[in-house]
Amino acid sequence: MTEQVTIIGAGIVGICCALSLQERGIPVRIIDRSDPGQETSFGNAGVVSPWSIIPQAVPGIWKKLPQMLLDPKSALSVRTSFWPKMIPWGLRFLGKSGEKTVREVSDAMEILCRPSIDLYRRHLQGTGHEALIVDSYYIHAFRNPEQANLDDLGYLIRQEKGGELERVDGAELRRLEPALSKDLKAAIVIKGQARATSPGRLGAVLAEKARAQGAEFVRSEVTKLSHTEDGIWQLATSHDTLHARNVVLAAGVWSAGLLKPLGIPVPLVAERGYHVEFPAPSAVLNNSVMDVDAKVVASSMQGGLRVAGTAEFGSVDAPADPRKEKILTDQAKSLVSDLDTGAAKFWMGRRPSFPDSLPAIGPLNGKDGLFTAFGHSHYGLMMAPKTGELVADLVSGRSPNINLDPFSLARF
Repeated sequence: MTEQVTIIGAGIVGICCALSLQERGIPVRIIDRSDPGQETSFGNAGVVSPWSIIPQAVPGIWKKLPQMLLDPKSALSVRTSFWPKMIPWGLRFLGKSGEKTVREVSDAMEILCRPSIDLYRRHLQGTGHEALIVDSYYIHAFRNPEQANLDDLGYLIRQEKGGELERVDGAELRRLEPALSKDLKAAIVIKGQARATSPGRLGAVLAEKARAQGAEFVRSEVTKLSHTEDGIWQLATSHDTLHARNVVLAAGVWSAGLLKPLGIPVPLVAERGYHVEFPAPSAVLNNSVMDVDAKVVASSMQGGLRVAGTAEFGSVDAPADPRKEKILTDQAKSLVSDLDTGAAKFWMGRRPSFPDSLPAIGPLNGKDGLFTAFGHSHYGLMMAPKTGELVADLVSGRSPNINLDPFSLARF
């Protein structure tokens, strides 16, 4: 197949789909209203973790939700107007929290996350920006040392699958990360990880590689998808109407709005995340560090020290909540005591989240030529390269040697 494929969405998933299609000799066109990799993909914590294979819904989470929702400083919040949509989504989420389901979802997440470091390094090879991905540990730090337990289900699953994990006390934690607060008494160190030193730059560099290899980039917003009788997809945009025989829908949370008129409702919500980046932090972290109590992740990047987190459920178009900046800044100071918080940069993005933490990847029944690649929740940076490989195989007529049922929209 050599006919051009159109990708809707120039986030990190769409870019990786483009690169993998090009590797198979297939030309691509990418449509987005923004610069490549500069919306949701821009603002994450930079963790590239082959072992981020534990879904958000885990056993016992239902006990923690009321307290989290009542605490104004909690990582979890729901906009009042969003509750009518949140309740059915939340019930599905809780229905996925049993251990059997968690293990099944973890198996599927592993398929996407495990090869992430190697695939990014392959994509970056020859760009001159290979240092955008650096080796790292992922440190889960605890204030209560008893909570740093390698026998907890999430850590057990990682170890069963071959992950190298180590529990360390406060002294060893500060040897690894001298800048961390002494309030952090123990940690679980997940080894064999990497981190992006600038997620936004990573997206821009990989997009430029795709462009240099012949990718066509169209700066526009797709407002409607329709299928003609002769098997061609019409893409109405803010400027004109484009046509394609094969379309990859990688528009993140906006994908749901394009599928609904086609009679395909999907339980996708905007799980809004925030970060604060401190450009002159006077403190450096050697690895990615999660404050498990606050549910935020800190990482030193090219632009400074970034602290990212929160899960705010609300309308896609709702404005950012300015209160989140102070909450995240206070959490950053609690994590890194000597942090200089001056000249902070505040950001909000929209994670596309399904209740089971898995994306939608693959063809759509009855919609020939339309392929999904969206809904990667908290894990988009890790899952993007393998998603690109799977989509490129499917579009080019190859059969991936894995079971894609866990990623099918038919699961809903």
